[in-house]
Amino acid sequence: MNVTENIESQRLSFWEKIYLPEIVKGMALTLKQMFEPKMTRQYPEERFEPTGSYRGRPVLVLDESGERCVACGLCSRVCPAIAIEVQAAETEREKERFPVKFEINMLRCILCGFCEEVCPEEAIVMSKDYEMVFENREDGILGKDKLLVPIAQLQDRLEYLRSHQYYEH
Repeated sequence: MNVTENIESQRLSFWEKIYLPEIVKGMALTLKQMFEPKMTRQYPEERFEPTGSYRGRPVLVLDESGERCVACGLCSRVCPAIAIEVQAAETEREKERFPVKFEINMLRCILCGFCEEVCPEEAIVMSKDYEMVFENREDGILGKDKLLVPIAQLQDRLEYLRSHQYYEH
């Protein structure tokens, strides 16, 4: 096939030049979608109940013996949005360190779950919380007081993570 035959084969027909068949195809698709059942949820009356695989707001696990976090700082290092800040301090208990300051800037967090994957202590997990509304920018920075959640509320997420071998404990 030489160059002139190639150019001839690439020429558009009259119908292709005016795009009429493509417009008709697009309108047919729109018409078809109009008559399919609606998937609208009447929020807040109909609430979304996420499964264990859902990645919502990251939280810190509060165990019976206290918080699990040992302030290793892996979560803050792996965070692509640089949304996590951890400051460690020493303790006399069996854990050598604990976080004096643990903050997540939810205005920057992209809910990627990297912090959850890298945590060696199962101390930070993605909760089912998807309702995050802040009156001002300062409310979007969550400290330990807002991040600590009892382990009983996070059981289905921890079971999901263990069943999919995120943790090897």
